[in-house]
Amino acid sequence: MVKKKEKMEIEEREKMRDGEGVIKILHFFKKEEFKANVRLCAKLIINPSCSIGLHQHLDEDEVFIILKGKGLLFDGKKEIIVEEGDAILTGNGESHSIKNIGKEELEIIAFISKY
Repeated sequence: MVKKKEKMEIEEREKMRDGEGVIKILHFFKKEEFKANVRLCAKLIINPSCSIGLHQHLDEDEVFIILKGKGLLFDGKKEIIVEEGDAILTGNGESHSIKNIGKEELEIIAFISKY
């Protein structure tokens, strides 16, 4: 299946997971389009000083791939600066949050699969 960019749904979430600001979500594919147990396949766009609040991933894995910008990731234990090309895996009951600490948009590919 090929989905052209103009056919992809764009969603905006305010204070996502009790974070700050508005997060734009460009859905590459909706969960209903998968046969596999996938919850999210999207690009997240986080403006400077905005964030996704701390949340836990029970019975699922989430992969973040940083496409552009600079973020501060909290993995439930420590803060780590993440930048273009970095990849993050959160699952097995772990928690994370992320904040844009740069001067440009932070763009992330996000993929969540359920166990």
